[in-house]
Amino acid sequence: MLKRIYGDWLPVLIAAVFAASCPAHAEYPDKPLRLIVPFPPGGGTDILVRAIGPKLTETWGQPVVVDNRGGANGMIGAAFAAKAPPDGQTILAVPAGYAVNPSIYANLPYNPEKDLAPVTQLATSPMILVVHPSLPVKSVRELIALARIRPGQINYATSGNGSPPHLAAEYFKTMAGVKLVHIPYKGPSAAMIDLMSGQISLYFMNMQTALPHVKSGRLRALAVTSPTRFPAMAELPTVAEAGVPGYEMTNWYGLLVPGGTPKDLIGKINAEVVRILNSPAIRERLASEGAIVVGSTPEGFAAFLRQEMAKFAKIVKASGMTATD
Repeated sequence: MLKRIYGDWLPVLIAAVFAASCPAHAEYPDKPLRLIVPFPPGGGTDILVRAIGPKLTETWGQPVVVDNRGGANGMIGAAFAAKAPPDGQTILAVPAGYAVNPSIYANLPYNPEKDLAPVTQLATSPMILVVHPSLPVKSVRELIALARIRPGQINYATSGNGSPPHLAAEYFKTMAGVKLVHIPYKGPSAAMIDLMSGQISLYFMNMQTALPHVKSGRLRALAVTSPTRFPAMAELPTVAEAGVPGYEMTNWYGLLVPGGTPKDLIGKINAEVVRILNSPAIRERLASEGAIVVGSTPEGFAAFLRQEMAKFAKIVKASGMTATD
């Protein structure tokens, strides 16, 4: 009877009724989630993720395990996430260096346009130019003057080739016309140890990690890399106003999932993470640590990533920076 009434539309109607009664991924998440941080513990990405992870656990009732997989400026962790099943159980957190890697590494172990899908931009944060107190400079202008007197004698640390600190320093060198020696590390923690001991002279650090050491006097802050002063340290000038007009470099953080992850799962992750980011407690906590909440849509973050990759490609080309600098 139904076949005679509905004809060839019967299979379609049955499928629609079934879909309505069984919503896709209704039980998500039904097991622990893995949140990949492609750097050792202690950096800005790690700090931000560990603020969000417990809140996801509270909401979803499933453990959110932070998995630090450092190395190769985040490429090891990114490649691991790219090869994970696209079931929403694996989430990758990245800083701005993720958008730099395609410009300095000829053979990425993943395709950033196909193997990983954007979820949301989490936050932005300026970097802060700090020096060890033993370096006899108290301003950006004094640093530039000293670097010109001692070309190639002042070293700077980064958390790896192509990392945001590397890009910030190379951009600074180009615009200020100075020669500094790059000392790359496998992550921010190792770089911090040598900076604190005085083996390294300067570092463009993420704000979250730097603030406690600047406030304690163990490091000397010279300027922030953002276009305007940062509210948490309003007395500190920007690099641009302190001696390098036009200089600007801002770090950011975002979440991605394996390519092919269903859009409804991406939407669920996005909605919950954005809700957490916009809660007063998290906004205030991140602000005190030097980060400004963003919380974009997947589409907005995808567009932002394309713009950042194009921008960084121009900076890399202009500075001559390579993966081995």
